[in-house]
Amino acid sequence: MVPIILLSCDIAFPRINNIRFWLLISSIIILVFSILSAKGSGTGWTIYPPLSSVEFHPGVSIDLTILSLHAAGVSSIIRSLNFLSSVLIIRQKSILIELCSLFSWRIIITTFLLLLALPVLAGAITILLTDRNFNTSFFNPNGGGDPILFQHLFWFFGHPEVYILIIPGFGIISQVISFYSRKKEVFSVLRIIYAILSIGFLGFIVWAHHIFTVGLDVDTRAYFTSATIVIAIPTGIKVFRWIATFSNSIKFYDSPIIWSLGFLFLFTVGGLTGIVLSNSSLDIILHDTYYVVAHFHYVLSIGAVFAIIAASVFWFPIIFNIVINEKLLKSQFLCIFLGVNLTFFPQHFLGLNGIPRRYSEYPDGFFNFNIIRSFGSIISSIRRMIFLFLLWEALRTNRFLLYIDYQNSIPEFLNLYLPKDHTFDNQIMLLK
Repeated sequence: MVPIILLSCDIAFPRINNIRFWLLISSIIILVFSILSAKGSGTGWTIYPPLSSVEFHPGVSIDLTILSLHAAGVSSIIRSLNFLSSVLIIRQKSILIELCSLFSWRIIITTFLLLLALPVLAGAITILLTDRNFNTSFFNPNGGGDPILFQHLFWFFGHPEVYILIIPGFGIISQVISFYSRKKEVFSVLRIIYAILSIGFLGFIVWAHHIFTVGLDVDTRAYFTSATIVIAIPTGIKVFRWIATFSNSIKFYDSPIIWSLGFLFLFTVGGLTGIVLSNSSLDIILHDTYYVVAHFHYVLSIGAVFAIIAASVFWFPIIFNIVINEKLLKSQFLCIFLGVNLTFFPQHFLGLNGIPRRYSEYPDGFFNFNIIRSFGSIISSIRRMIFLFLLWEALRTNRFLLYIDYQNSIPEFLNLYLPKDHTFDNQIMLLK
């Protein structure tokens, strides 16, 4: 989407982008090998020592996992530099950086987060690799090391990574809402840019709220509690600006805007539970319970998925020249929205009652809540498969959009989103 929004043919360095792609494929292959060797990496996704140390995982599986992470990290860094160069160099000279689309701003901020956070993760897993293979003791308490150091390094990367995943989704929602509000930009766009910059900065100084239970002193917990609560301010600014953009406009309830409004609801609910968890006194009680799982999935997992689906139903008809069944798309939204809420909302109550995550057994008193969330998970999973079927069906039947004269018929606000130098006529001739 970056070249299209920048009105360009391609990104700045397409060959480097190709290298980035094959590095990612190599990373996936190495990760598969790590799963198949030495019974796999049984450490969880955080690979905390001492569980990931050579004493507990003596095989090559952890080493292959670390190599896979390095390859993926190099791929992401190359991609970040490519996107940053594209946005800063390729954009039209008449467009000031302040006037770039919000999607482009999201890409700029995401690239900076990646460039600053990924080297820290690379350093942490490299140190873990030396502990495993070269007899160092950075994370081994028997040799004077500290396993909590790995957690600090990991979450210094891990929390900005959360915003790396969701900030492009913010850009998608901004594009969709401004388009269906028939406005060239979101209400008070400069303040939204400052809010995203603030989120990017604050994301680097709140990492220890993930490890409140490791024995931090009271002053440290007080600081990270305060800094985490402060993030709610720029986040609230964004949400209110989106609502203000859509509220005072002509209403078009097509499927992309419905998915965007669903994103706003779910992200707001998850943000409210995040304020609860930001308090270290409460987090110590709720840590590693289903309350944290519910918060994380409302904010990131469901939010990011809703943003991706909104982008799919918004841009796929233009990119692939297809028409997706609108009624089925709306029924799709209702079913998935119901399914994910049935799945994750009961987890708040389970977490408040102290049910820990990753446990397969639970008291019989919580049977009803678990049945409800299992039922919701089945609904959302089936409907996701039906969504893929809708895309396949639209591509198979090849129902072309009506031809629109680019110069005369497209409204002025749409010119921001379509390339001017390479029109649809040229593209069709190239395909022929």
